[in-house]
Amino acid sequence: MAISIRGKNLDITPALKEYIEKKVKKVTKYFDKTGDIAVVLKVEKGNHQVEVTVPVNGILIRGEESTVDMYASIDQVMEKLEKQIEKHKTKLSKKFRGGGFRADIASSVVVPEVEENGIIVRTKRFAVKPMDSEEAVMQMNLLNHDFFMFLNIETEHVNLVYRRRDGQFGLLEPEF
Repeated sequence: MAISIRGKNLDITPALKEYIEKKVKKVTKYFDKTGDIAVVLKVEKGNHQVEVTVPVNGILIRGEESTVDMYASIDQVMEKLEKQIEKHKTKLSKKFRGGGFRADIASSVVVPEVEENGIIVRTKRFAVKPMDSEEAVMQMNLLNHDFFMFLNIETEHVNLVYRRRDGQFGLLEPEF
């Protein structure tokens, strides 16, 4: 496992790098093996934003926080990730039956950003993984997104799950 730390509008000091590595290791204790962890630090208009993405056995766990202090943002995003792992502990342990999730301790999906005039200003590509809708909802929650695109194992078509305004979930299936 490697930790990739990038800064936007910010220089990464050795002390900041050491602090991030120390905090990230607390989240990795839940798993036997993780992929390369990506940490992005941004400073925009006085806000210090931290994004952390942890890939584990084909699942992405993602958190994002923004405060006026970079160290506080790091602390809050790591707390958020630990709460997500705790909340989905049972589902994760079922997903990793053969190992990977340590139950005894108990590239991300982004849609194009559209300006008001309808011009796409950003495009991200990602692998669409085969899974059922329940697993897709769990993945969406772990990423902290309101939608998630996946390859439905049952229909072999690309589907999308989303969070409705009433807090329930919806599923979009293509019709051919």
